[in-house]
Order: sequence, then C-alpha cells, then structure tokens
Amino acid sequence: MTAGFQSRIRAWFSFRNLFLAIFLLALFLRLFVLDLKLFHHDEAVHAWFAYKLMTDGSYAYDPMYHGPFLYYVTAGMFTLFGDLDLVARILPALFGAAIIPVIYWIHTLGYLDQRQTLVASLFVAVSPSLVYFSRFLRHDIFQLFFTVLILAAILAYLERGRLRYALLAGLAIGCGMSLKEDMPIFLIILAVFALFLILRKKIRLPDSWLRDLVAGMIVAVGIMVVFYSSFGIHPEIVQTGWIRAYEHWAAMHGMCRICGPWFFYILLFLLYEVPIFLLAVFGTAQFAVRHNPLTSVISRFRGGGKAGQETLVGPSPEVLPALPVQPAAWDKKELFSLFCIFWMLSSIAAYAYIGEKVPWLIIHQLLPMIFVAVYLMTPKKTLIAVVSCLFLILMTWHICFVPADVNEPIVQVQNSEDMRTVLALIDASETVVIASENYWPLPWYMRGEKWEKMRFYGRIIDEPAIYEIDPDMVITHDLDSYPSLEGFTKTTYKLSYWFSIYDNEDRIPEYYFKRDGKMGSINIDVFTKPGLYEKAGIPQS
Repeated sequence: MTAGFQSRIRAWFSFRNLFLAIFLLALFLRLFVLDLKLFHHDEAVHAWFAYKLMTDGSYAYDPMYHGPFLYYVTAGMFTLFGDLDLVARILPALFGAAIIPVIYWIHTLGYLDQRQTLVASLFVAVSPSLVYFSRFLRHDIFQLFFTVLILAAILAYLERGRLRYALLAGLAIGCGMSLKEDMPIFLIILAVFALFLILRKKIRLPDSWLRDLVAGMIVAVGIMVVFYSSFGIHPEIVQTGWIRAYEHWAAMHGMCRICGPWFFYILLFLLYEVPIFLLAVFGTAQFAVRHNPLTSVISRFRGGGKAGQETLVGPSPEVLPALPVQPAAWDKKELFSLFCIFWMLSSIAAYAYIGEKVPWLIIHQLLPMIFVAVYLMTPKKTLIAVVSCLFLILMTWHICFVPADVNEPIVQVQNSEDMRTVLALIDASETVVIASENYWPLPWYMRGEKWEKMRFYGRIIDEPAIYEIDPDMVITHDLDSYPSLEGFTKTTYKLSYWFSIYDNEDRIPEYYFKRDGKMGSINIDVFTKPGLYEKAGIPQS
C-alpha cells in the first residue's frame, strides 16, 4: 500500500502536472478581478483609441501612442464582448500567461531541462512586474510574448529546418514590430548573436535557409504593411511612419521627458524582483566559472580529465562550491544560456541608455534575466528559487490586488480610486464643466452618449460663464482653480498619483519594508451643487 501511495504521489507531482499547475496559477493571477482597479492614464488613452476605431473606423499611426496592433485587437474584443475595462484587459492577461507554454516549447526543443522549465515558468507566473503588466492595457506584454515566440520559432527552425518555423518567426516579428518602436532592440541583439555563432561555426544553417529567410521577411513586412497602413486606408504611413517614429523618439530621448538615472531599472528589480535578480547574478557567475579557461588549468593541476569534457568533477567546497572545475562542452544548452546572458546584459544596457525611464520597460529586461536565473538548477538552487517565490507572490498581491492607491514606483501615473467618487457624481449630473487640461480618464469613462453632458474647455473660464451654463458640477485643476463658486461646494480629489522619490528619499530603507509615505499626485477641485452627493448615493464627509 505504501509503495502504491508513493507511486500516486509521484504521478501527482509529475513534471507535466506541475507545469500545468503553474500555468493555471499564471492564468488565475492575471484574470482574477481583472477590473479591480481603474484604468491607468495610458490604458484609458489606448482603450479610447480602440473604441474610436470600433465606432468610427478611424485610426492612423502616431508614434507617441505606439503601433497599431494593440488598437486593432482591442477593438476586435470590444466588438465581440463590449467596451468594458474587463474586456480591454483580457488579451493582455492571456498573452502574458501564454509566455509560459512557449517556454515549454523551448524545453521540448532541448534547450531547458525540466527543473529550469518549471522554475522559469513559476517566475513568469508570479513575477510582480509580469503579472502587473499582464493586467494592463499596454503594448509591452504583447511585445514580450512575440519576443519569446520569435526566439522559440528560430530555435525550432534550427532544430528541424522546416519552412513553417521561419514563417512563424516572420509572423511574430511582424506583429512585434507593429506594437512598439523598441522591438528592434531584441531583433538587433538576436541578429548580432546569430552572426557571431555563424562566424564561429557554432551552428549550421539548413540548406534552404536563404529561401526561408526571404519567406519569413515577406510575412513580417506584409503584416507591418497591413497594420501600419490601417488595412490600406493610410498607405502613406508605410513610407513615412518609420521616419516619424525615429524623429519622435529621438526627440523624447533628447528632451528627457520622463527621466531617471541609468540604474533606474536596477532599483525596480531590487524592489520587486530581487530573488530573480540575485539568482541571475549567481547564474552569470556559474556560467563564467563553468566556461573560464582557467578551469582547465585547475583541472590538469588537480589531475582531472581532459579539457572540454562535461564531467562534473568539482574542487573543494572551500574554493568553488557547487561549480565544476572542468569547462563545460559548448552544447546547445550552453549556447542558449550564453545568448540569454548576452540578451540580458544588452537589454539592461540599452534601456539604461534610453532617456525614457518608465516601469513597464522592465519586463523586456526581466524575461532574459529569468532564463539566466535558472542556469544550472541544482536541487539546492531549485529549493531557494521556489521558496523565494513567496516574496514575489506577496509583492504581486500588494501591487495588483489591494483595492486602494498603493505607493509604488511601478504604478507611475495610475488614476486614483478617488475618481470612482468623481465618476459617480458625473453620472448623477445633468451638466458638467471641465475647466482643466488634466481630465483623463474622463473621455474613456464618459464615452458615447455620456459625453453629451460634458462641457469641455480644457482651461479656467470666467466665473460668469460658469453661472450662465449653470452646471451641476465643475472640474478644475487644484493649482489653477477658483477660490470658490457661489452655490457650489468645493472638494479636492486625487486624479492620478505616483511614488515620489523626493518625498521619501530620507527614509528609503523604511519605505522598502513599509511601502508607505507621501505620494506625488495631480489633484482636481470638484465643485458640486447641493444635493448631488445624495443623488449619487455617496455619503459626504
């Protein structure tokens, strides 16, 4: 009976069952109460463009708002299921979770062993950054999925030499390039490393590689032409779009619109992804020692085998604990690990250089870091990795599932929960005046017929004009507002908020553990007629 029970336990905890459980966990964390928080400022803008595309058929590429893929697929979701916050976030959640099956595909191709696959998938499943931006209507999580799909398709092509994998890589490149202007960073990293391998004769291309390359490029370019031309409506974008994109983002880099220090993303790693970051540092050290030419000297000095063998004969624990003396053979797993280290370091360097420092760009550096973190997964390292996921899960819960304004750098300019009260007041109003240049996400939440009650000016207007309109509600920026309006009650609410380094720089260690402190925010003054709170069903403090 004991043997049978142990056999069932082993079956329950088989590799495939564990992988399936991790994938289901990833889906749960991404889909659970997906509309818990109001849209971020950028989410509202993106959803609004998708809504306009659905209702008016109007869209033309503007590099400030990135590529067309997101708008077309989101408009498709709105058409099928309705224009709701929840619906807008479903595809980001699914694409974020779909990274995990692609990691499994890389495993089946022989580039990751079972432990590496399980731990890498677990990291992707519970990573605070990856979960947060999978619950977020931005281009980046789509781009990250296509990034790993490009990698897997190319690995499959190198293994099997079939045209369909080259076409799949072309499809992923075309979709990725139709998302964001930083997609070429990964493609350049990939091309440089591939050229290095070819010149060093580390890989052998299939005989039909030139034909397959051309076919893949045709697919990629074809997809880009379709999306950027708005399915043929704006063919001029195909000629001018790439120039406009370069000019716009070069200007943003030069003016340092959203600046930060070169180590900005390192700070985010230490805030949210510290186990992955530290294991990636250790994995890089493992790789360096494993392939250090000095190991062959040590091996011969100590009487080891021939240099280049893969025998895991190690020195005394006092010298190099758990690391091999003899250099490892350059098999495909080691070449894959070398690429991931190159990918990680190149991405970190590229995004450190780019002037725009925004939290969602961390995920493009995090994915290769995860692959580096799972290098040489010994039982002890595996245990450490799994236990460290408790920290990741706690951070994920804090930033994704706390129904309040959280004082975290990752949220950047998140719209405040205060806006739920403002939106309820607007719903109860007959006429609303917006006399402020800060008003998003109101166009999204007041879309369609709801916008008919809004009188938008975008700036302060004379008080007599307010009284002539006789609105139920007036919204202004608190720094450019009226001291008072006769017949109105004035209340100040947070419109959007962010973590303020300037208000917390003297208490960084304390902040790290408490995650509290003063926030930076954009505030609005809301002037309401008597009785509006009662009409909206809101108790007024």
